[in-house]
Amino acid sequence: MPFESVHNYYEVLVFNEITQLEELKQAEDDILCDVACVALNQLPSRYMRHQVDMVFYMTPEEQKQIQHDVSAAVKFALNYVKQHTDEDRPLTITQ
Repeated sequence: MPFESVHNYYEVLVFNEITQLEELKQAEDDILCDVACVALNQLPSRYMRHQVDMVFYMTPEEQKQIQHDVSAAVKFALNYVKQHTDEDRPLTITQ
C-alpha cells in the first residue's frame, strides 16, 4: 500500500515524551497507550511523510511551541487516565 509512509507528526513526539516520564517507567502497556491516545486527541493532526522534512520547514520558535504543547497534552492525559482507571472509567459505546 502506498500510504505506509504517512503518519501524524505528533505521534513520535508524544511517544517519546511518555517514555521519558519517570512515573510511567513501570506502567502497563494499556496505560501507556491510553495516555498516548488521550494526549494525541488534545493535539492537532499534522500528517506528513518524512519527519526530517517537517522539522526543516519549522522555525525554532515553532519547534519549541510544539514541544511545549506535547508536554502539556501528555501531562493532561496522564492526569485524565489516572482519574479514570478501572471502575471510575466513563461509560463508552461498547459497554
